[in-house]
Amino acid sequence: MFSPSGYCPLVVALTASALAACGSATVGAVGMPPATAKWVGPAVPSPNGGRVTTTIYYGPWQCNAKQMGRCQRQCTSEGRMLMGCIWLADIKGDWVGRFMFLPAEGGTRYPLTHCCCDYATVAPRRGRGIWDNARDAFRTNWIEEFGAWPSTAGRNWPGHHIRDLGHGGHPTDSSNILPVPDPVHTLFNNAYPQCYARGSRWSTPGPNLPYSD
Repeated sequence: MFSPSGYCPLVVALTASALAACGSATVGAVGMPPATAKWVGPAVPSPNGGRVTTTIYYGPWQCNAKQMGRCQRQCTSEGRMLMGCIWLADIKGDWVGRFMFLPAEGGTRYPLTHCCCDYATVAPRRGRGIWDNARDAFRTNWIEEFGAWPSTAGRNWPGHHIRDLGHGGHPTDSSNILPVPDPVHTLFNNAYPQCYARGSRWSTPGPNLPYSD
């Protein structure tokens, strides 16, 4: 399995939050456009009983003020300057099971963002080679946790490095990789250079929830 910072703890966190929110629902913003893309995984057993269905909503969107503030603190703690923030995706977990011997359900959302601190650039070739060798094992572990690796017409979605390899992102850390459909991957790759450039739209906060379900 991958490191403890990977997706298994995320599943646990989603399930725990869902249990804490029994009877509540998580819905997207009213009147906002739909996400750029969406993936709905199969229902899988959760560590605390019941079953969890994972839905990923894809941006990219401008980070909201809370996320921008979190990125500011992260960059400052690393001795860096914040250049911008990209809200890449929302991961939603919907839990169905039993609580106090009664049927129950709940859900939660986990925003996935990238803080564009002024990291030094590095040549990404070596990192890409490491990722190429680890890709199949990563997909196998993802399938064990989420039930399936996303694909379109039999073509597997690429794995996107949240902190990009060109700015020191880890090539195989499971918490740094997200499956993304090809058109959205292109949008992400176009957004990153803008985010690292001072004064782009990625340096301005956006709405609290920029999409509808």
